[in-house]
Amino acid sequence: MNPQKKFIAAPGGIIPNPGNTADRQTGDWRVERPVIDMERCTHCMICWIYCPDSAIVAKEGRFIEFDLVHCKGCGICAEECPPNCIDMIEELTFQNINGTSGDEQ
Repeated sequence: MNPQKKFIAAPGGIIPNPGNTADRQTGDWRVERPVIDMERCTHCMICWIYCPDSAIVAKEGRFIEFDLVHCKGCGICAEECPPNCIDMIEELTFQNINGTSGDEQ
């Protein structure tokens, strides 16, 4: 008998045993990063709903920050944002403007 777990896809594409991406730093390959204008943010949380990486940090139903350790820079949050307060900025441009390594917020 093989002791390894066998992957079985459930109907509808549901994966019954999710992986462990929370344990891995996946934001390293990001080319663009989301930057939010908090003055225009309405905390509608549409970005949180659509983010495939669960990289939107919220507390009590309000946007707090982006989890840049896991954000892959896909830009879905910016595309779906009703008040258009999220911009995708090239990672190198952001680093040059802010003088950071890119991981700081």
